[in-house]
Amino acid sequence: MSGDGNPPKSRRGLSTEAIHGGETRPRAGNAITTPIFQTSTFVFDDTAELIAHHSHELKREEYGRYGNPTTQVAEAKCAALEGAEAGLAFASGMAAITTALFAVLQQGHHVILTDDCYRRTRQFCSGLLSKFGVEASIVETGSIEALEAAVRPNTRVLISESPTNPYNRVVDLDHIAAVGKKHRLLTIIDSTFATPVNQKPLDHGIDLVLHSATKYLAGHNDVMGGVILGKEPIIDAVRDCQGVLGGVMDPHAAYLLIRGLKTLPIRVEHQNASALKVAEMLAAHPRVDAVHYAGLETHPHHEIARRQMRGFGAVVSFEVKGDMESTSSVVDASELFQIAPSLGGVESLIEQPALMSFFELTTEERLEVGIKNNLIRLSIGLEDTDDLISDLKQALG
Repeated sequence: MSGDGNPPKSRRGLSTEAIHGGETRPRAGNAITTPIFQTSTFVFDDTAELIAHHSHELKREEYGRYGNPTTQVAEAKCAALEGAEAGLAFASGMAAITTALFAVLQQGHHVILTDDCYRRTRQFCSGLLSKFGVEASIVETGSIEALEAAVRPNTRVLISESPTNPYNRVVDLDHIAAVGKKHRLLTIIDSTFATPVNQKPLDHGIDLVLHSATKYLAGHNDVMGGVILGKEPIIDAVRDCQGVLGGVMDPHAAYLLIRGLKTLPIRVEHQNASALKVAEMLAAHPRVDAVHYAGLETHPHHEIARRQMRGFGAVVSFEVKGDMESTSSVVDASELFQIAPSLGGVESLIEQPALMSFFELTTEERLEVGIKNNLIRLSIGLEDTDDLISDLKQALG
């Protein structure tokens, strides 16, 4: 038995880990849930305790930017679910990836990204990092040859995403890890779409896993957050950088994240099943040109997904037969699906990427990055599957 009276972590199931992982007993005030430590600073009993803390003889909190008990439980629970040695929580997913990159890169270094990475991550690497003398190359997702060709003597980091947004492309994690090890690169996978329920990149040899906790981990469209997970020495280096940059998760957000994580496995399993049925319906609909969902055998990366994922996720993208306006009419006709960015919550969402994330671009510019005017992205929530399918049928009709 483990110290908290539960079976050893190696024998725990995912749902058990989601509920009990990262939490110690007894908790403050004998509460069954982890309390919110809503404080920015922590007091010391005397000077001797302060000195012991700074000498690393005593591990405890000092100031909110360097750690908070509620946030630490959220980090430990995420690490337990992902099978990581350690984790670090941030105010957003972008705070997580930018802080991690600032921690491991310096002037003269080079970064490789796949072209389906989150667009803000690409913008950060190609735009802001260049101001600090860091170069970035963007290569085709899934092409190991392109990855190999892009490696330079000064390359330090390789970043990819799987599945990707909005086409649900799936990268071969074993190949990504192999390229990283061959060239001694730090490999980072944005696993937001997959969650630890569907995919565990660390088991494939990836160094760091990123999640926008705003999405599935918290799961209720009510909190912003991000987490980085991996081996303790790397996480410690990122933590030092976070203490300077300050993009920390606040304790109330951490509390909401902990609450959301406890239902993560059951939510994602329902969403997996629901999304597959929605994708199958859309694939057979006469008004749909194409469906982009890795759970369908027609998807180009279906076999890779089957090999390395337990489920195929809850984002379904499809192309309507028609132009921008007729596609918008489908979006507007939906009743259960609400028009909004983001994904991963209990409410099902719908968006036309050309008019949401890529509105400022011309049609030609959008096509250059693969965004078609007739593309619709769905985030499947927790409503009854039959109701979602009925809503989409009437919207398409």
